[in-house]
Amino acid sequence: MADTIQTVGPEIPNPWDLPLDTLDVSRAELFLHNKHGEYFRRLRQEDPVHFCQESQFGPFWSITRYEDIMAVDSNHHVFSSKRDIVIGDAPADFDTPMFIASDPPVHDVQRKAVQPAVAPTQLSDIEALIRQRVCNILDALPVGEKIDWVEHVSKELTTQMLATLFDFPFEDRHLLPYWSDVTTTSETVGIEVDMKHREAELHKCLAYFSELWKERAAQPRKFDFISLFAHDPETKDMINNPMELLGNLMLLIVGGNDTTRNSISGGVVALNEFPEQFANLKANPELVPNMVSEIIRWQTPLGHMRRTVKQDFEFRGKQMHKGDKVVMWYASGNRDETVIRDPDQFLIDRENARRHLSFGFGIHRCMGNRVAEMQLRILWEEILARFEHIEVVGEPTRVLSNFVLGFENVPVIVHAR
Repeated sequence: MADTIQTVGPEIPNPWDLPLDTLDVSRAELFLHNKHGEYFRRLRQEDPVHFCQESQFGPFWSITRYEDIMAVDSNHHVFSSKRDIVIGDAPADFDTPMFIASDPPVHDVQRKAVQPAVAPTQLSDIEALIRQRVCNILDALPVGEKIDWVEHVSKELTTQMLATLFDFPFEDRHLLPYWSDVTTTSETVGIEVDMKHREAELHKCLAYFSELWKERAAQPRKFDFISLFAHDPETKDMINNPMELLGNLMLLIVGGNDTTRNSISGGVVALNEFPEQFANLKANPELVPNMVSEIIRWQTPLGHMRRTVKQDFEFRGKQMHKGDKVVMWYASGNRDETVIRDPDQFLIDRENARRHLSFGFGIHRCMGNRVAEMQLRILWEEILARFEHIEVVGEPTRVLSNFVLGFENVPVIVHAR
């Protein structure tokens, strides 16, 4: 097998040339250079439940096949989400509990409190608003000039959507993606940062939202995240636990920003890499909803989720011990050849396109999945209505992270019809 694989780059060794027990798929540079695919392919083929003894984040298990990821993700009795969902451990002196990093009953109570904000009836009410915002963003793009798609479209659209879901002051909406980036930029994704500065900026986020909380609590209940938290009998006292409030704010901001933002960018990149698919899309615009699911699979905007073993447990013949880290690599499961036909191909008419792992599985399945799909669907409907082509004119710059799989910059030229 190794003889048929091309080298993956001067900085990154070919995984097929390395001893299997030394493979460390947590290295952020693999994702920065988009070279993680072969590492995961080898693990899926030779050791799908793989133990890495030494890494920047300590020892951990890698779960790389689709069916195994589903099994772990749906078994919260053995595989706990508490206290961390990323491969690294959060600083012990900056504990920010959040419902995605909790087990039942805490998880269920807090998730239920804010679920109405993204319920189908609520999304139906705001679809016209989102379409108008998409049209405004696209109509403002300079045709025929080189621009950064991330800055002009991906970030702006998701920021406006976040502002709607939080009923956040629109003039300050730029703070939301900033706080999202501050949240995800830490040593847990492989880079050195000033943790004191990070914590200070997140305390500013907490102070801002605490004022919004007080306002919403004094007003009649509405359907934004803050009002729903403030009025629910089970969560209305969260204001008295500021670190838990901050943790849930971080969750909702990142969940509403990074995932959709990077799928918007990833779709443009994929359609340029597979131009025949864009031709198919223009000929068959009714494929937009199906293509949205394929974009989310192809991009896999969150590369992994981590669980912690609650008790000694044998899984697929491997003995796991209480306290072990178990990492479900969604980026690998979404390319599992045993489940997904031609997984490395981007196919807008793929059968069962929604059968991807990008939203997770089980009780922790992303509650905002319909919001993400709606934004992407509206965006591509409006792109087809006004543009001939979104041409990528330079190498996209990816994010240095093993968690958020996204783009810093995607240089494009927009061509009018």
